[in-house]
Amino acid sequence: MHPRNWIQTRPEGLYIVPADCYVDPVRPVARAVITHGHADHARGGHGSVYTTAATMAIMRCRYGDTHAEVQVEVDYGQALALPGNVQLTLAPAGHILGSAQVVLDYGDARIVVSGDYKRRHDPTCAPFVPVPCDVFVTEATFGLPVFRHPPIENEVQKLLDSLRSFPERCHLVGVYALGKCQRLMMALRAMGYHDTLYLHGALVKLCELYQAHAIDLGAWEKVSAVASTQSLAGKIVLAPPSALADRWSRKLPEVLSCMASGWMQIRARSKQRRAELPLVISDHCDWPELLQTLEDVKPSAVWVTHGREEALVHQATKMGVSAKALSLLGYEEEETG
Repeated sequence: MHPRNWIQTRPEGLYIVPADCYVDPVRPVARAVITHGHADHARGGHGSVYTTAATMAIMRCRYGDTHAEVQVEVDYGQALALPGNVQLTLAPAGHILGSAQVVLDYGDARIVVSGDYKRRHDPTCAPFVPVPCDVFVTEATFGLPVFRHPPIENEVQKLLDSLRSFPERCHLVGVYALGKCQRLMMALRAMGYHDTLYLHGALVKLCELYQAHAIDLGAWEKVSAVASTQSLAGKIVLAPPSALADRWSRKLPEVLSCMASGWMQIRARSKQRRAELPLVISDHCDWPELLQTLEDVKPSAVWVTHGREEALVHQATKMGVSAKALSLLGYEEEETG
């Protein structure tokens, strides 16, 4: 039976009819499969949750130990029977720690719900694994030909060059707390920067969680623990994007504001964030990677959940693949750009 006959879009999200289950529902439901821990995909209050151990740990960190009545941790590659003879398997998505694609087999058909994903190397999470399927459900956050992300090494080098050029200035970098922060920390270490990194308090819990999952972020310290903020001249401070224009940043010496996001390719977005140094670092696929993924998974149909849907639907159709936009509501661009 083709997945179009047993998958529905409802106000709560993507619904698997025979399993009476949702993928990344935007409101509390009885049974949910969660692709990853970003707040627009993982919410508290469900009856039962199926996800990876790392994502479950992230949900507990954000929503408390009792975020769901039943919490089922699923390993990558582990086959699990859902109600209605639906088989669930999780495959790495390469987006952030614990992120997974949801592989659903029912009858003689397979659908893969990718969640958010990327194809670039990232030492903080398991790399994306293409899973051949009948229907591939994909995001299109950067689903326009204009989006072609530079290597992360190029962007980190810009930050390091600026630090050398302006040693008297505190480099305040806006990063999303889950995924982007830790990935940038690891990229700095890989580029030879081993000085202490200084963190806004809102980033601390998730950095501690990453370290608990054996991801070495190197030396870091809370800004609030520094005896004098004037000592942060010539240092790198990581903070949530909102802190770039917040009163909190005014205590830092001669701030040079930076922002790490795939959206920094768009000049208007960097101005909106008041980023003096925009860093194009994305945790999503760019346009060529989206198309490469379609070639790799070889689906007969592509369904686009959110983002630049029309362009990807058009291109998939040109590639000979049936395509449509699901236009699911509730997924935010700014959480993971």
